Amino acid sequence: MSLPSQRGAEVGRRIGVGLMYGLWRPRVLGAWKVPATGPVIFAVNHSHNIDGPMVMGVAPRPTHFLIKKEAFVGPLDPFLTGIGQLKVDRASADRTAITRALGVLEAGGVLGIFPEGTRGEGDFASLRAGLSYFAVRSGAPIVPVAVLGSSGRPSRLTKALPPLRTRVDVVFGDPFDAGDGSGRRTRKALDEATERIQKQLTGHLETARRLTGR
Repeated sequence: MSLPSQRGAEVGRRIGVGLMYGLWRPRVLGAWKVPATGPVIFAVNHSHNIDGPMVMGVAPRPTHFLIKKEAFVGPLDPFLTGIGQLKVDRASADRTAITRALGVLEAGGVLGIFPEGTRGEGDFASLRAGLSYFAVRSGAPIVPVAVLGSSGRPSRLTKALPPLRTRVDVVFGDPFDAGDGSGRRTRKALDEATERIQKQLTGHLETARRLTGR
């Protein structure tokens, strides 16, 4: 099974930079906290359609996001695949997506996850177990990422986008390890990791809101 393209993800990052800075006004805080090399998991809150592309564009490293398969429609399918993004079936244990995501981390890449699963309040209130599984299994540190300001009043152009030239803040947090250091992957260990993750992500979101005044 081939890994998603690292070169493609870099192309995606450049496209994202152009689009995000062309259409909105991103303000990026804490990007220096992202480890320069080695596997990393971005845990991103999700309240708007542009959250993934925004992080992809402003992150200091190319990112492979796990994206619901429903987004891979028509010409978007070869495009998203070409820029190194990962299609995932959220209705089942998608072993292909899991294997490819772990492959990204084993190769020292950056995996992007929306741990709340679907778009919602973006407050990390309900986490899925997938994030703790990838973190504990790979040993990769998690970097919390808060995207703030993307879910304000909708644009006149389309309800799916925030108004053009709106300021959107992207705040990267301190990397942390989800596991307890034992390497255990039992259900109990994953549940404990999920609790640790939720505490860290919620704390980061509060800090990010304080920093940005959102």
